[in-house]
Amino acid sequence: MAARVVAGVVEYVMGGETVVALAGVDVEIPTGCLTVIFGPSGSGKSTLLHCLGGLQQLTSGRVELGDADLATLDRAELVELRRRHVAVVFQSFNLHPGLSIRANLELPLLIRGERPDRGATDAVAASLGLTGLLGRFPAQLSGGQQQRVAVARGLLAGVGLLLADEPTGNLDRRSGDEVLGALRRTVDDFGRTVVMATHDQAATAIADRTVQLLDGRIVAISPP
Repeated sequence: MAARVVAGVVEYVMGGETVVALAGVDVEIPTGCLTVIFGPSGSGKSTLLHCLGGLQQLTSGRVELGDADLATLDRAELVELRRRHVAVVFQSFNLHPGLSIRANLELPLLIRGERPDRGATDAVAASLGLTGLLGRFPAQLSGGQQQRVAVARGLLAGVGLLLADEPTGNLDRRSGDEVLGALRRTVDDFGRTVVMATHDQAATAIADRTVQLLDGRIVAISPP
């Protein structure tokens, strides 16, 4: 398994009341598969996604990322684990506006102190239909193109687990389908593990596995 949550509970206190975002969730994420966490707004899908990637802590329960129990890691160890093993694609793209597309793709490697391989950058860009765009800046790209850059950045970083949080939420149907295709190729062509949180019904059609949430509880897993 690439990751798992065991008896995961997340609670917030808002206005003096306790809000339960996750209510005892147990889920495993198989390696080399595209898993879609599906549910309406407020179902807990983004919370579950963030917990799987170590971006958010459980109130109780356990998260395992590979062989690591996240609760046993200090802050520095958790940051290093995420940096080397997890990439996140957010709804808002999170590209640096002052950097070219090539520089945006290679930024995680530079942060890790690694020297980017120009040929590897070109190959990943070509695989996601970004050839010819590497010299441009984010503002010169469509939303779908920017989101594909975000996916390519995770690929180039060499991480095993790519998390996508509502990646089609700001896109029209055509652009959204382009991004879904890019995520599918991330699994099929590169052997990575992808977990996507979404309320987009079309995303379930490309999934190897669908985890459906409602009110912080898993109501269905397909296939079981």
